[in-house]
Amino acid sequence: MNRKTEADFLFLDSGASFSEQNVRDSQLDPNMKVLDQYDLIDYDLCETGHKFLIVDEFIDQELMLEEQEHIEAFLNQGHILVFCGHLFRPWIPGASLFVPKTIHHHLDYTVTVLDHPIFEGVLSDDITYNKGVAGFFARGHHPLPAGAEVLLRLPGDEPVTYIDRLSSQGTIIVHSGRNLLGYRHSTNSAGRIGDQFKRFLYDEYQALQTRRGQECAE
Repeated sequence: MNRKTEADFLFLDSGASFSEQNVRDSQLDPNMKVLDQYDLIDYDLCETGHKFLIVDEFIDQELMLEEQEHIEAFLNQGHILVFCGHLFRPWIPGASLFVPKTIHHHLDYTVTVLDHPIFEGVLSDDITYNKGVAGFFARGHHPLPAGAEVLLRLPGDEPVTYIDRLSSQGTIIVHSGRNLLGYRHSTNSAGRIGDQFKRFLYDEYQALQTRRGQECAE
């Protein structure tokens, strides 16, 4: 059994070069534990005190499918799963597989920012375009589970980012792009996302624990 940890966040390291900045940032954060993805096999998610499981787009999804029961057990303890990427194996409760966006014009990549604390003050153009090129932020969507809250959309009402509070006893956040916690180095408004997302996760976790306490009291 793993010893109890003080780290609130568990970030699974896929080993991909494109994740290196996120790994470095995570290693500097005392509230973030970085775990090699293949060490998850022998890692007891439910006994280590983590509140948040962070999974990015380069993860081995065949491995995640094998660990599906452990992930569901983690969620059902009132914890939070964040997946940023393109889902192509059904390892997330309630989630559907990624659907690529049909593109006819660069405006098809335009991101609509809805009213939510994670994206407060974030301008559409600052996430739609990177050095004048559209499409880096999101290139498709995951069809919504019932009752999900949408935070960002592509044209055609395609949900880029959603929160699912009904498919498990925890909270699931699915984003069809890069790791949202990594958006803290940008000099434009996109740089607000990382810290605002982190604050939201703590608020969401507290709300989860409050709801669970109320349910137990009834």
